[in-house]
Amino acid sequence: MNTDLRLSVLKDRYLSGETTPRELILTLREHAEQLNPDYRMFIHLLSAEQLEPYLAALEARRPEDLPLYGVPFAIKDNIDLADIPTTAACPAFAYVPEQSATVVQRLVELGAIPLGKTNLDQFATGLNGTRSPYGACRNSVHPDYPSGGSSAGSPLTVALGLASFALGTDTAGSGRVPAALNNLVGLKASKGLLSTAGVVPACRTLDCVTTFTATAEEASTLLALIAQVDPADAYSRSNPGWNQGASFGDLRPFRFGVPAAEQLEFFGCSEGPGLFADAVERLKALGGEAVNIDLSPFLEAARLLYEGPWVAERYSVVGALAQRQPEALLPVIHAVLRKAPEVSGVDTFRAQYRLQTLKAECDRIMADLDCVLTPTIGRPVTLRELDVEPVLRNAELGYYTNFMNLLDYAAVAVPSALMENGLPWGVTVFGRAFTDQYLLSVSHAYQGGTPVGHPARNDRSRIVVCGAHLAGLPLNGQLTQRAGRLIEATESAPHYRLYALAGGAVKRPGMVRAQDGVAIAVEVWEIPSNELGSFLEGIPAPLGLGKVQLADGRWETGFICEGSGLEGAVDISAWGGWRAWLNSQV
Repeated sequence: MNTDLRLSVLKDRYLSGETTPRELILTLREHAEQLNPDYRMFIHLLSAEQLEPYLAALEARRPEDLPLYGVPFAIKDNIDLADIPTTAACPAFAYVPEQSATVVQRLVELGAIPLGKTNLDQFATGLNGTRSPYGACRNSVHPDYPSGGSSAGSPLTVALGLASFALGTDTAGSGRVPAALNNLVGLKASKGLLSTAGVVPACRTLDCVTTFTATAEEASTLLALIAQVDPADAYSRSNPGWNQGASFGDLRPFRFGVPAAEQLEFFGCSEGPGLFADAVERLKALGGEAVNIDLSPFLEAARLLYEGPWVAERYSVVGALAQRQPEALLPVIHAVLRKAPEVSGVDTFRAQYRLQTLKAECDRIMADLDCVLTPTIGRPVTLRELDVEPVLRNAELGYYTNFMNLLDYAAVAVPSALMENGLPWGVTVFGRAFTDQYLLSVSHAYQGGTPVGHPARNDRSRIVVCGAHLAGLPLNGQLTQRAGRLIEATESAPHYRLYALAGGAVKRPGMVRAQDGVAIAVEVWEIPSNELGSFLEGIPAPLGLGKVQLADGRWETGFICEGSGLEGAVDISAWGGWRAWLNSQV
């Protein structure tokens, strides 16, 4: 059986007629039925009869008609699929929804076919995949280790060749830890980017729907298809233009944060330090500049998740059931929620104030970085270790993940290496909210992907300046007041003429592309993309923003001049730049 179910491979198989959705899905279902007793990945595997409406709907369509035509996927069982029980790994909590979660419905409309509902740590409380009455999920590679959780069964369906992708959720790392342990890409998109309508909450203010894929490219494709504002989800947020669509071009030089050496924690793993050092070098080789950062405010925020009032938020979902039927919850879940009823309103506000302080501190650290690199987990823990010390070992798995949603960052877990025992080991690339596609482009390059299309975009816009906006000159404040930062001083390609324009309250030049051009000294600045509109409004005629070619051949947004503005202007190209010409006038 061909277990390569990557989106591009599967599309080719359908287009060539090698297989059909009916043939493939029913074969995959049979294979899943055989594997499930060992891996316990499915709580509910759809029967042939339950699959029939999805298969029949596709038989009237062609592979070209739908972007996810016949693509098999699995759904974590805290996400609704119409007419199939949602259990959240608690039989006493189970209900049968009349309609699917928004994100599931969207995937079905795009042609994807759900195989079933997957196992999880009960009520999505845990990072290891063993806290389920439906059985512990073992690792896809090594039987002595767990699959990771709480999205325990979903990554197994992808890693074992049963699904092209799977849905999970992530509040504290549930979409990243299992990805790392099963050699997959786990996308924890920005909060609100993927609808959580139809998802059983863990912490509703923090919950995110996640995807598990073999590659960052597939995660990017899925994100572009399903990131939509959902009126049914009060926490849904609009996706900014710079974060829409895949962006797998060349990585421009970038700065990435690396935790200070004394803050890196591997919990006694002898291989972790070397594997992480190799990952840092790999990002450097892709054009990254490593910057040491203080991880302590991130780690303090992480501790708030289980030591603060967010445990009470979890209790708001399951508290009534815990009181009415305490036996319905696993003992370890009771232990996690034990302090929740004692949390007061005063406690809640104090924790929120502290989190806001930490958020401001972390945002300042992130302001001059394109992303941050960490291990995804400090070290993998065995099933035996989890059995002996379930709370401690679970907490260790969340060292690098627990702060992400509290601080409103996006993150991608990426496969990085194999340990000596064959177990996968991975890293996480994280950044500001709504830099998801940029993080995926970094992850794509990290996986050895080929650049395609325009340079990767993030939430910062680059602007080439050649005159009064240069550092230290009169209009530079229009950039610095918008949190602009100087990226580089360089030259244009040798195809421009520079003119000192006539009139105006501030002396300024105009740069015009010409056949007899020369190289002009310029600076490349970067400002938040949401400031670009106000900056553009302040640019007077005859100047405007267009595309400027730099000496190394790349094109960036920069100042250009209309031809009509050259009336009365003086050609100063011989000075090679505005600053040199100004100095000549002294």
